[in-house]
Amino acid sequence: MKAIRRFTVRPVLPTPLRPLDDLARNLRWSWHGATRELFRAIDPDGWRQAGEDPVRLLGSVSAARLTELAGDEVFLSRLAEAAADLRDYLSGPRWYQSGPAGDQPAAVAYFSPEFGITAALPQYSGGLGILAGDHLKAASDLGVPVVGVGLLYRHGYFRQSLSRDGWQQEQYPVLDPAELPLERLREADGSPALVPLALPGHRTLHAQVWLARVGRVPLLLLDSDVEDNDPREREVTDRLYGGGSEHRLLQEMLLGIGGVRAVRAYSRLTGHPAPEVFHTNEGHAGFLGLERIRERVADGLGFEAALEAVRAGTVFTTHTPVPAGIDRFDRDLVARHFGEDGELPGLGVEQVLALGSEEAADGGSGLFNMAVMGLRLAQRANGVSTLHGQVSREMFAGLWPGFEPEEVPITSVTNGVHAPTWVAPEVVALGARTLGADRLTEALTVGGSDHWDALAEVPAAEVWELRRTLRGRLVTEVRDRLRASWRRRGAAEAELGWIDGVLDPDVLTVGFARRVPSYKRLTLMLRDPERLRRLLLHPERPLQIVVAGKAHPADDGGKRLIQDLVRFADDPAVRHRIVFLPDYGMAMAQRLYPGCDVWLNNPLRPLEACGTSGMKAALNGCLNLSVRDGWWDEWYESDFGWAIPTADGEAVGEERRDELEAGALYELLEDRVAPRFYDRGADGVPDRWVEMVRRTLAGLGPKVVAGRMVREYVERLYAPAARSHRALTAPAATELADWKAGVRQAWPAVTVDHVEAGPCPGEEDVAELGGTVTLRVRVGLDRLAPEDVEVQVIAGRVDEADRITGAATTVLKPVGGADLAGRRLYEGPLLLDRTGPFGWTVRVVPTHPLLPDGRGGTELGLVAWPPQGTGEEAGVLLR
Repeated sequence: MKAIRRFTVRPVLPTPLRPLDDLARNLRWSWHGATRELFRAIDPDGWRQAGEDPVRLLGSVSAARLTELAGDEVFLSRLAEAAADLRDYLSGPRWYQSGPAGDQPAAVAYFSPEFGITAALPQYSGGLGILAGDHLKAASDLGVPVVGVGLLYRHGYFRQSLSRDGWQQEQYPVLDPAELPLERLREADGSPALVPLALPGHRTLHAQVWLARVGRVPLLLLDSDVEDNDPREREVTDRLYGGGSEHRLLQEMLLGIGGVRAVRAYSRLTGHPAPEVFHTNEGHAGFLGLERIRERVADGLGFEAALEAVRAGTVFTTHTPVPAGIDRFDRDLVARHFGEDGELPGLGVEQVLALGSEEAADGGSGLFNMAVMGLRLAQRANGVSTLHGQVSREMFAGLWPGFEPEEVPITSVTNGVHAPTWVAPEVVALGARTLGADRLTEALTVGGSDHWDALAEVPAAEVWELRRTLRGRLVTEVRDRLRASWRRRGAAEAELGWIDGVLDPDVLTVGFARRVPSYKRLTLMLRDPERLRRLLLHPERPLQIVVAGKAHPADDGGKRLIQDLVRFADDPAVRHRIVFLPDYGMAMAQRLYPGCDVWLNNPLRPLEACGTSGMKAALNGCLNLSVRDGWWDEWYESDFGWAIPTADGEAVGEERRDELEAGALYELLEDRVAPRFYDRGADGVPDRWVEMVRRTLAGLGPKVVAGRMVREYVERLYAPAARSHRALTAPAATELADWKAGVRQAWPAVTVDHVEAGPCPGEEDVAELGGTVTLRVRVGLDRLAPEDVEVQVIAGRVDEADRITGAATTVLKPVGGADLAGRRLYEGPLLLDRTGPFGWTVRVVPTHPLLPDGRGGTELGLVAWPPQGTGEEAGVLLR
């Protein structure tokens, strides 16, 4: 029979055990080994059955066992030590507190639609959420005062299983917040803190706020499942990435607008510093900028001044390298939700729509683009790898007409991974023996190469024994998961004896696990099935492959790819060498990365923004075999693995490209990877392979940790954004907005009228390296003052089409006053600092001291060039 109501009965812990509740409610346990071992000691079997979730564990421990532990002096001593360690972690100074006082933001609000903190809080679907979770955990370890903001999905993301014929099936289990490591944010009188969101038709959605403690970082999760809401509103936060366009729009309005209100409530109720910087992790949370504009308008600023004030303290991170991956909404749908009875009084609907207009970006689609809005509402933006930054600048170049893609103001901060979460305990133990516990902790959390170098000296036999231990642990894990999967597919236990022979702890093991959109090419390895069979069944150098991944529930194409892979893996001839494991998530990943020898990644380049799974594998001594995309493009070295040659940029079709790149993959496995793994010395150790493992740990380790990433965000984006935020007081924001309006109005009359160059120090059109050319430029500024603009010389080598490459910028100075026609003269020297074909041109851009780095041109998207074909351009050849 079925219960008519469900609720949770929490245990009453004996007084000596009360610190267990604090330890369980702070998610630091998920990456702190000593705390995890403490909970395991309570009941090893129960810990495993609870999915290594201490809240669930404590809810299942018998009263007799709790009484026994309350009298166990050894356990109580361990508990006291863990509780003291947590208190010190939460209150003691860390990296951030050693920074320059007053230069760093008092707090940073970090918004994301998903967070992958731990499997015990399943609020993530893939890389975006895992990255967001790692960002919060690394910020906590470094002492960065971040507040995370997201949504609480009552069904989370789906659980995956397979039908008998290998088709993906989805289940959405209901999550009870009372059974999760969460607490409700409450008003001073004890009532739940509620966040309102106005909807069309004079309706109001109310969301409650749940608090997850991620070490030192509070994570606020908004939940629309409130009794006062209508049934439709209660379902807004039902599941991650579910529903149609209006459902997604409401989710993103609640995340952005409601999220800002939740942060304000949290600061009011707890005294937490108000954020000076707001970080939008992808466009889903972009509406947060509109709410902050509404706040400033309510304080008396005009819309344009409020926009400037908000932009100054906003950072936007884009994660997608393809336009199709960006959320877009019909303009009429957005207009209906921000219309007369909509959410943001003081903001006109046309002002809102203009912020998300795609017209300048791609010729106009009539859609409202969340990434475009994110870029317009943020003064600082970044991609998530060097290559992705380049791709993003090209993709969004239309928003900055007149400028080259390399000048588009989108920088890059390459992602990192939270090492304490992803490094296997056995690898941590090796590091502690080699470096010492304190140095290892600093290496894993802060980064920097000083400590990591010592790992290159670990004895080869010790490294190899560790690798075999991790591989053996993975084999056991795979067999358990495979047996459970086949039982759900309808197989009887008597049919599954063969699973005891699946995988071999002494065979080269390749891992491939990620989401399953088409560009990640799950089935590239199946391009030539017979060749793959020969690799799997090679009599002397076999390999085995472990595959996992989820397709989006609406992506039948991705589901077909999974089915193709599963059908191949079901073949009795190879099923002991290749497996597909359903329900890929954090718990599986933490076993999979350490147990693999090689991590495979073969996306269509350059469609992988970063791809952090290979980073997690590398931190466990796994070598990468990957297309040079994302992070692997900038950090690949032959000591760290192998680069799969690609045919991007070649004039070949998609089928031919897959054929070429699959062939390259097979060749690498056959001729380089497998031979190196099986090339053993007299002691049975593959010395060259182990040397690559050691160099991977020592060389890649300090680069891929999330501590390095968060430090970059603080130094390159958060601290400058905080300074801009402080500079943009209400009068300054009004001044800047008025200045921009005046410049835009006057700009059509700004001209480059005449350019002349002094004689070259050499023959005509030939100059000597190290010489200078004096340039004089006469410009028309209409009503603008000289200090409103910069006259710039852009110079560098030129190609056969006279395009300048490797450009450097020199600023010319104004000389004297205006002539009778109102024109002004600018002049200055141009240093001839490189040999070969050399060229230059000039341009005029606006500038203002309140803009970052004087970035007036790209900030406003305004530039004036010399008229083409007038002879005002010049070029010289250096020898």
